[in-house]
Amino acid sequence: MLKIKDLHASIEDKKILNGINLEVNSGEVHAIMGPNGSGKSTLASVIAGKEEFEIKKGSIALNGEDLEELDPEERAHKGIFLSFQYPIEIPGVSVTNFMKTAINASRKARGLEDMPANQMLKLIREKSEMLEIDRKFLSRSLNEGFSGGEKKRNEIFQMAMLEPKLAILDETDSGLDIDALRIVANGVNKLRGKDNAIIVITHYQRLLEYIVPDFVHVLHEGRIVKSGTKELALELEEKGYDWIKQEATV
Repeated sequence: MLKIKDLHASIEDKKILNGINLEVNSGEVHAIMGPNGSGKSTLASVIAGKEEFEIKKGSIALNGEDLEELDPEERAHKGIFLSFQYPIEIPGVSVTNFMKTAINASRKARGLEDMPANQMLKLIREKSEMLEIDRKFLSRSLNEGFSGGEKKRNEIFQMAMLEPKLAILDETDSGLDIDALRIVANGVNKLRGKDNAIIVITHYQRLLEYIVPDFVHVLHEGRIVKSGTKELALELEEKGYDWIKQEATV
C-alpha cells in the first residue's frame, strides 16, 4: 500500500529526514517510535503532504501512485488520513456538519453525488454507536471546549466516517489519561481491517499495550535505525532511547 524509498526532507533548509525506507501493507499496523526531534511527526507531515516540508530526495507512493505532486487535499481524497497532536477548534461548526462536509467533498472528488441525508444520518449513528459517542457530542462545535480525550475520540470518529486506506495517528496518546487512552485505542482497534493500514506515532510503549502493532520502527536523526515486532517496544521501555542512539553510532 504505502512505499517510501530513500526519503530525505527538510524545512527551511534544515534537514530532518535522512533516508527513510518504509513499506506498509494492507491489514498492517506499524508503530513509529523515537526520541523528541527524531523526525516522527515530520514523517507523518510529509506523507500527508504538508507544504512547509520539502522533499529533497526519494519517493512516496500509495498503491503504486507517486504522491509528490499531490497537495494535502488530493492525498486525503486518495485515502490518507492524518490525526493531529493538537486538533484545531472550529467554533460554530458542529461535529456532524463538519463530517457531512468532509464526506461530500471526498465523494465529489471521486465523481459521486452528495450522500443522501438519510444515508448520512444512518452512517453517523452507526459509527457513533460503535465508538460509544454520545449523540449530544455530535451537536457541539468542533473541538471547542473539548477535553484532550474528547478531541482524540472525535478524530477517531472522523477516521471511522471517512474510512481511509491509510490512517496516520500522530501521538494520539498525548495528554490522555488511562481511561481516555483505552477508549481511543478501542476505537482504533475496531477500525483495523484487511483493506486498510494504520501508522501509530508515539513516544511510549503504553499505547502499544492497547493497539498491538505488527511492526515497530525506531527513528533516530531522521533515519529508521531499528525495526522489529511489538517486543522491540518493550525493550525500548526497559532500556530507553540512549540504547538505540548508542547502537546507531556503532
